[in-house]
Amino acid sequence: MKLFRYMKDGGPESHVAGFFFVEIKSLFSVVLLHFGSGSREAFHTHAFDAVSWLLSGSLREHHIEGNRVWYRPSWRPIFTARETFHKVTSRGDSWVLSIRGPWAPHWHEYLPSEERYVTLTHGRRVVA
Repeated sequence: MKLFRYMKDGGPESHVAGFFFVEIKSLFSVVLLHFGSGSREAFHTHAFDAVSWLLSGSLREHHIEGNRVWYRPSWRPIFTARETFHKVTSRGDSWVLSIRGPWAPHWHEYLPSEERYVTLTHGRRVVA
């Protein structure tokens, strides 16, 4: 469980940090995310579904299948299903308020530079 903690979100190479108001992985999380400019070079799914609001900045979501979506600040939420295989790039700094659902035990990454898929579990540990 995390309460009022600021830390990286998405691993050591991630351009995202979060202020976690609360994270109880079996129930839900509420986090204010700061996306620094750019993106790490990995597509990924999530262990959770999320409903998010882009508060400021500009984000591009690039799906592994090829489609791309640009997001700008709006009162309309962005829904990200845990199965969404994507990479998110920020143009400059972007701020997002996100409410995440309960965590599934696994999620996936695709590393284009290595041309390989990886399955992860809690603590970003690789599952064989």
